[in-house]
Amino acid sequence: MNNNRGRVFGSDILIVDDTPDNLRVLSDILTQAGYQVRKAMNGTMALKAIQSLQPDLILLDIMMPDMNGYEVCQKLKADPHSDSVPVIFLSALDDVLDKVRAFEVGGVDYITKPFYVEEVLVRVQNQLQLKAAEQEIRLLNTHLEEKVRERTQELELANARLLTMALRDDLTGLANRVLFMQSLEQSLSQAKTDPDYRFAVLFLDCDRFKTINDSLGHMVGDELLVAAARRLEALLDSSATLARLNGDEFAILLQRVTNAAQATHLAEQILALFASPFQLSRHEVFVSFSIGIATGHSNYEEPEHVMRDADIAMYRAKAAGKAQYQVFDTAMHAETFQAVQIEMDLRRAVEQQEFILHYQPIVAVNTGRIVGFEALARWQHPQWGLITPNQFIPIAEETGIIAAIGHQIIREACHQLRHWQDEGLLTCPLVMSVNLSARQLIRHTLIEQVDEILAETGINPMCLKMELTESAIMENPQLAAGLFQELQERGIQLSIDDFGTGYSSLSYLYNLPMDTLKIDRSFISNVDVDGEKLELVRTIVNLAWNLGMDVVAEGVETAMQLAQLKSLRCDYAQGYLFSRPLPVADARELLKRPNTWLASPKSASTD
Repeated sequence: MNNNRGRVFGSDILIVDDTPDNLRVLSDILTQAGYQVRKAMNGTMALKAIQSLQPDLILLDIMMPDMNGYEVCQKLKADPHSDSVPVIFLSALDDVLDKVRAFEVGGVDYITKPFYVEEVLVRVQNQLQLKAAEQEIRLLNTHLEEKVRERTQELELANARLLTMALRDDLTGLANRVLFMQSLEQSLSQAKTDPDYRFAVLFLDCDRFKTINDSLGHMVGDELLVAAARRLEALLDSSATLARLNGDEFAILLQRVTNAAQATHLAEQILALFASPFQLSRHEVFVSFSIGIATGHSNYEEPEHVMRDADIAMYRAKAAGKAQYQVFDTAMHAETFQAVQIEMDLRRAVEQQEFILHYQPIVAVNTGRIVGFEALARWQHPQWGLITPNQFIPIAEETGIIAAIGHQIIREACHQLRHWQDEGLLTCPLVMSVNLSARQLIRHTLIEQVDEILAETGINPMCLKMELTESAIMENPQLAAGLFQELQERGIQLSIDDFGTGYSSLSYLYNLPMDTLKIDRSFISNVDVDGEKLELVRTIVNLAWNLGMDVVAEGVETAMQLAQLKSLRCDYAQGYLFSRPLPVADARELLKRPNTWLASPKSASTD
């Protein structure tokens, strides 16, 4: 209250009394105390004075002609402009009822005549201090209310930003997974109540985005994602929901579709739209999408189920060659479930070492001598029996399990070669070929694993040949080049498998330290009757010779094909004409007996 004491002096006080002596005495007392004093001799004058300038305090006599103090106070309190002015009643009446009446009509204090100076000053000062305190509290409340309003606005803005962050993708500004799933859930709810309502979800995955992101940098990758988002936005109308789900995955929700053709038409538009390159700030980039489509109505219970089916269809599109779309059908469920089961069994198979090797001989075309074997994996499944590579390798590649399988294959093949050497079955050096996957290339432990296997088996590194497909090499040519250099430094031979079926550019042949080129079986089939294929094989053989490589023809099945290859100076051949892939015991027997199999060629089949 000490802060208020300085504020009450100089306050404007109105004295209302019909007795001039009382006015004079009170005026003198208050003026000497430092107050500004005004005087009125009746209620009418007082009300006019108050209307003219509102005082800080009123000293009001009760007993006055025409209008007594009670009536004046009631009028003051009835007026919202003056109802807050404190009124101290002055009266010679000392009856309790008079005082009660004074407080009932709105008085704040009561001074009994005759006046005592100290009492008047103390009561006046108390009321002015109370009023000052109330004014300060009002000011503080006003300031607090303003702060609360400001804070509320800030919180509302912050909540709006948080909501945007929670429902929008930071990079592209598109809806994120949360908002997309909310929209999809609303569509499902509508489908439950409206039997004619149908919707469609398109799940988009950017092909080769990882390669672009890794080779050109994350900033270019982000720029590409934003550009792709804008291109998709321009294609869609306001009724569709476009979202970036994660990384390079997008999704589109189409409302009120009548049939799947609407969704497939949009997918075709997207594929056509992305056939044009993106002109980024520093690069021109081509990118495509693999698209999975799931159409829905009341047959779905959860939005996650719709996304699952669209995702399955997208992976089917990616597996079929990318840059295309697939529409989900129920048969995909069984296939996906089987793939999941195979993945689980594969992980167990690695731990239990259920993989075995079959060996297919590689033969010198001119002499018919076995110069090597290709080690081909088979899976001895405890329930399903022997499983061929085409049934499990794609899933092993996709899940990354192929790296562990490949490690086991290299170790087993090298150990087997060592066993044959120790048995004295090899009259001349024999090369063991094993396949490397793209997944193994990106594992930094490959060289360490190969060194370990060579050390524990003691075989000559020149007796080991690593085979990779063109596509595996070109997924990361720089990494492949570095890895090949390290393998070559150890004396390990390198071979390009299935040549002619993968990457279209031949420039990498001049830059990679390759020893062997294996012609894919698709070029060898009918080479004895198809002139165009014959010329293609001739070109490939000449190319290999000019680059200092030897050549292996895969899939040789007839003596006529072998004769053609011999005429083209092809070095080596492999196929069912000589032998199918054999279990280790049969391969051992093949090594022990003379090579009389050329006289009785085996029937054609698949590896």
